[in-house]
Amino acid sequence: MTWTAPEVTRTPGSLAGDERETLTGYLNWFRSTLLQKCAGLTGEQLAERTVPPSNLALLGLVRHMAKVERTWFRERFAGQELEPMYDPDKGKDADFEDLDPATAAEDYARLTEEVRLADEAVADASLDDTFTHNGDVFSLRLVHVHMIGEYARHLGHADLVRERLDGATGA
Repeated sequence: MTWTAPEVTRTPGSLAGDERETLTGYLNWFRSTLLQKCAGLTGEQLAERTVPPSNLALLGLVRHMAKVERTWFRERFAGQELEPMYDPDKGKDADFEDLDPATAAEDYARLTEEVRLADEAVADASLDDTFTHNGDVFSLRLVHVHMIGEYARHLGHADLVRERLDGATGA
């Protein structure tokens, strides 16, 4: 049996909420949009690189965003010491390079779990809470803004990859 990414309803963000509600709402909208871009595709389709010579594939984007969620929210902000998500011997692009259609369901589930754990790690924190990374001080507010930008950038990639796969376009 071939695994197929499930249908997803995008999480709408508040148009008139306070700062926290707006930032988390938009982040959740971008998160669910990436999953929506994967909906209805098999592991083989998710792993297909459709825009050569780029190594981009939807599965690589899913794996990358799982790593980014973990890195910014859990490791950097919450200070959790975690094992590397992907083989560090394969380089910093292992999330894009080491794709296996047979593990697409696991990779997809890893992203959704990292999102859940990221939200849990910051649930009781203030946007003004800070951490230091490489000598620079970052706020949780900046992490949210960074993650919104990271998703927005990669959703542009996802649009191109998906259109090349099956012609699907849209917001």
